[in-house]
Amino acid sequence: MDTVMELLGWAGVFSPLALGAIGSMVGCMVAGQAACGALLEVESGYGRYIGLTALPSSQTIYGIVVMFALMTREVSVATAPGLAAIGILTGVGLMMSAISQGKALASSISASKAKPEVFGLSIAPAAIVEGFAVFVFVFALVLAGNLAG
Repeated sequence: MDTVMELLGWAGVFSPLALGAIGSMVGCMVAGQAACGALLEVESGYGRYIGLTALPSSQTIYGIVVMFALMTREVSVATAPGLAAIGILTGVGLMMSAISQGKALASSISASKAKPEVFGLSIAPAAIVEGFAVFVFVFALVLAGNLAG
């Protein structure tokens, strides 16, 4: 039983990075597909579409920082439940945020290729989704700092 708990603790340590990166890959892919479609339909402004496709990658960076914060704690039977809860839930939050941000960016790209003057305003939903990723990130760091061990 102790080994299972420790494995769960280690899963919690690495989940923010792993799940955040999976979400970033999917989010960047969704936004990238929309950007590639837009490139075929517009005559200029290619850089702004390509630039948007990288925005969901920030969740991987947040995951790396949380992983390092959790790695400062000893993985033991006593700390494993906390590490697992913080790490896995943070990873899921970052993953869902990155995927949702990619979808919001795809919509932004679609709207702005038809009406270029709405470009700046159309990325607001993606920025709001990023805000939720920051909330998850900050709360995970606060909880990691208060975790015994």
